[in-house]
Amino acid sequence: MLIKGYQNLLIECGTDEAGRGCLAGPVTAAAVILPEHFELSFLNDSKQLSEKNRFKLRPKIEQQAITFAFTHIYNQEIDDINILNASMKAMQESILQLQPLPEFIIVDGNRPIFSKLGLKNKFGKIFTEEEISTLKRIPNESIIKGDSKYLSIAAASVLAKTYRDEYMDTIHEEFPMYNWKKNKGYPTKEHREAIKKYGPCKYHRMSFKLLPDQLCLDL
Repeated sequence: MLIKGYQNLLIECGTDEAGRGCLAGPVTAAAVILPEHFELSFLNDSKQLSEKNRFKLRPKIEQQAITFAFTHIYNQEIDDINILNASMKAMQESILQLQPLPEFIIVDGNRPIFSKLGLKNKFGKIFTEEEISTLKRIPNESIIKGDSKYLSIAAASVLAKTYRDEYMDTIHEEFPMYNWKKNKGYPTKEHREAIKKYGPCKYHRMSFKLLPDQLCLDL
């Protein structure tokens, strides 16, 4: 059974991301503040849930949440600032959208969420000094496998995953040859074979290794 909160004195949000290991599309993060008496019996880490159950859970999470937000960081910005920084920035942007702002943050992973702020990015949102100062003031805790331990992180993981999957389904219609409706941009054999045959498109992360060493692109 998942734990309701890391601490009980401050307004706490959980945050998580989806799509970090993909070859195409955005990395998507969500942040959510849940009420004290929040309950959803089968809520868990999104990776442990079927697609059908994730989409069943999303409206229930959103209806009960005090506040929630999600953010896409697109492939151009991922290539610009790298995937780790992009994942962190997506969570930071989501937190800034919450009303009220959290007083404490728990994040899935093993890295401080605010270790890098105000990156010199060519694409996407640029943080103001006030936003950087606001984020720096919020205490936070990184929790390994937090999405399978805490309700708010699990809820954030479901939101991030479902909103990213919807985006990939949309761009699948533009480039159906990669079958993103099925693989969601992950490095499956089918996806890589399509990259080999058709080459990469505008949604691919060009800083990633799109094909294994034994294959090459004729660019």
